[in-house]
Amino acid sequence: MPVRDTIVAKLSAKFAPTHLEVIDESARHQGHAGSRPEGETHFRIRIAAPSLVGLSRVAQHRAINDILAHELKTHVHALSIEVLPEGPAA
Repeated sequence: MPVRDTIVAKLSAKFAPTHLEVIDESARHQGHAGSRPEGETHFRIRIAAPSLVGLSRVAQHRAINDILAHELKTHVHALSIEVLPEGPAA
């Protein structure tokens, strides 16, 4: 399974997000540290989920990083996380 699909599946199962974008930005980082020719090394996550509301930014990021610990150890070199507010604007 592609790394992106694994990330989507894990985040969806854990957080039941109302909004989720997992963007593979690996092509923008070719030649940088951690880059691999096959890609899937640099991702941006934009997520809105009720269970993340009220947590500090550190706690939100820690929760997401904990779920993706295996991917961060084995495949993903860089992960950018943006937690969006819940509600109509999300």
